[in-house]
Amino acid sequence: MTDRWMVLLWGDEGFWENASPETQERVMGEHQAYSDACTERGYTILGGEELGFSKNALTVRPDGIVTEGPFVELAEHLGGYYVIETDDAQGLAELTGKLLLTDGGGAELRPVVVHDA
Repeated sequence: MTDRWMVLLWGDEGFWENASPETQERVMGEHQAYSDACTERGYTILGGEELGFSKNALTVRPDGIVTEGPFVELAEHLGGYYVIETDDAQGLAELTGKLLLTDGGGAELRPVVVHDA
């Protein structure tokens, strides 16, 4: 059975917020190269998105209070994710590090728990 993995991409939001159009274009090209490389290796991308800045987040607390902004102050924030099916998590991790972490930040690969209906 093929496993499903979530690739969580963490980084400094200030880098992206202040990136020149040329840098943004280069980074988006790196994501296209990642997508192409996943396809070439037989990894199936099921989904993924770039996330907006944490300063625009809404946080819901256990008491029901909704606040604007992130729950905690962090040096790095979740900036996007992919959901990928593969039997080769180690290869996926290596590919992620090689193609998506060119400007720092980090990635966390976590197995997705699939509940059968």
